[in-house]
Amino acid sequence: MKLVTLNTWCGKMTGELKKFLIENGDIDVFCFQEVYHNAEEKEKIWRDGSNLNFFDDIKGVLSTKYNSYYKPYQEDYWGLAIFIKKDFKILEEGDFFVHKYIGHNPSLEAYGYTAKNIQFLKTEYNGKALTILNFHGLWNGEGKGDTEDRLNQSKKIVEFVKDIKNDYVLCGDFNLLPDTKSLQMIEEKLGCVNLIKEQGIISTRTSLYPKPIKFADYVFVSKGIETIDFKVLLDEVSDHAPLFLDFK
Repeated sequence: MKLVTLNTWCGKMTGELKKFLIENGDIDVFCFQEVYHNAEEKEKIWRDGSNLNFFDDIKGVLSTKYNSYYKPYQEDYWGLAIFIKKDFKILEEGDFFVHKYIGHNPSLEAYGYTAKNIQFLKTEYNGKALTILNFHGLWNGEGKGDTEDRLNQSKKIVEFVKDIKNDYVLCGDFNLLPDTKSLQMIEEKLGCVNLIKEQGIISTRTSLYPKPIKFADYVFVSKGIETIDFKVLLDEVSDHAPLFLDFK
């Protein structure tokens, strides 16, 4: 099974991303973060260059082969999306909030400090249940270190994922440095494998991201997952690089 996770940078490079999707038709699951959906009259600040209809644009490219699932974390217009090939039977899908709650509205002074959820999709693969977890971690405009909110966020992630009885892939933009307690809590409490750490990857950003610290995105897999291939792709379709996982 092949999966790609990507923070879409609010769809600022939708044209390039569409080309990437067409060229990578063998991918079974796409997990996207920073996805706008019918946001024209709702987004107040981050409009410059953003695609406020990103979800529908990408759905237009993928809808013949993929089913799509959207879960917002900012009102009903900004959030997470999973596209999965129609060959896969969906057993369950939904989301779970790990910071604040749906409908939480940050002040304009702290805009972007939104509620955060995990999007989950339980499917069947090789006769066994498998859960895909898509996540975009808390941003506070003050770096990617530990904070009380981030530690609580990780605690809730652990509590939620611990209840999953089958194998899983947990992926996305966590907005965390690798040495944070927030990230280590996920590794240690869940006993999952951090593929960024295992592979010694030191950057998940593209040349479009000017800051020196290049960590943000992670993929965790449960112990029953066999990784065939894992890598950071070189395609520049965002200021984040797509992460590719081939597994069974």
